[in-house]
Amino acid sequence: MSVKAILALGSNLGEKEETLVRAIGDICSHDKIMLRKISPMAITEAVGGPQDQPDFLNLVVEIETTLRPFELLRFCQSVEQKHHRVREVRWGPRTLDIDIIEYGSLEMDEPDLTLPHPLAAERAFVLEPWARMDPDAQLEGQLVSKLAEQADDFDGIIEFRDAPVVCA
Repeated sequence: MSVKAILALGSNLGEKEETLVRAIGDICSHDKIMLRKISPMAITEAVGGPQDQPDFLNLVVEIETTLRPFELLRFCQSVEQKHHRVREVRWGPRTLDIDIIEYGSLEMDEPDLTLPHPLAAERAFVLEPWARMDPDAQLEGQLVSKLAEQADDFDGIIEFRDAPVVCA
C-alpha cells in the first residue's frame, strides 16, 4: 500500500542548490518512491546550532512510497551520506539534511524516529515552502500556512526561488 510522505531537505554547505537537486534525483531513483510535488526553494537563516553559519537552502517534497517508515529513514540517511553529510555538531552546518516530516497519518515516538516530526510545526523554513507547494496542507489538524506565520523563524526567510526541475 502506498503512503503519502512529506520530506524536508536543507543544505548550507557547498553547492547547495546542486546538492538539493541531486538529492531529489536520488530520492526519485528508488523504485518504491514516486515524487509528487516539489516546493519552491527558501533561502533562510540557520535556526539553532552554532552562530555564524551560512544561510540554508530549504525545500519540501511530497512523495508516495511503499517503504515502511524506518526503511524510508534509512534510505534518506543513505542519500545524506552520499552527499557527504557529517554529524558532528547538533544543528551544525551540513551538506544535506533530510527529515521525514509526515508519513501518512502515522504517529509514532521511537528513539530514532518521531512522526510527525516533533519540531516541524515550529519551523517556518519547513512550513512556508510546504504551504507554497500545497496551500491546503495541514499538520496536526492546522493549516501549514498558519503555522508558518506563527513560527519564531518566519522573519528568517530571506527569499524564494522557483522549485527545481528534476526527475523529468
